[in-house]
Amino acid sequence: MSEYKRLNRTLVSKGTIIDYYRDELLIPNGHIGMWDHIEHKGAAAALAVLDDGRILMVRQYRNSIERDTLEIPAGGLNPNEDPMKAAARELKEETGYVAGHIEKLLSLYTTVAFSNEKIHIYKAYDLTKDRQHLDEDEFVDVFAYTLDELIEMIRKGKIEDSKTIAAIMTYANEIKK
Repeated sequence: MSEYKRLNRTLVSKGTIIDYYRDELLIPNGHIGMWDHIEHKGAAAALAVLDDGRILMVRQYRNSIERDTLEIPAGGLNPNEDPMKAAARELKEETGYVAGHIEKLLSLYTTVAFSNEKIHIYKAYDLTKDRQHLDEDEFVDVFAYTLDELIEMIRKGKIEDSKTIAAIMTYANEIKK
């Protein structure tokens, strides 16, 4: 593999959930390249499975794509927060359900070309209904779908969120073994 060497990283803008940097790299051909980098604190998500096998999904508005999306519950990590606890917290906040059992499903980097955002995704079972604890700026509707319904929505382009697709397809593959 060719070697790249970062020569400099300059903060361009500090945001609420991300920081934007401009990186100067020495690239393998000896030239200097300028690359964008988004620094992210990380996130956690829960694929929550009800006793009847249906999966909880949340519909919420996403500013970057200017529309509602259907996703698994997820949110950013607090400083030094355990990702499993964050997934359980987000599940309760967004859906009102508490998981009796939670285990790792997968982790993924969302957009490796320009960001270090890593999402840790967990399966949540033995769910108990409580109540939502939404942030002041969150408006979330909760739905439950069968695995087959979700896979069909992915195929038809009705679900486009990468973490949600990865979680559903990984879970589908896991339970078919």
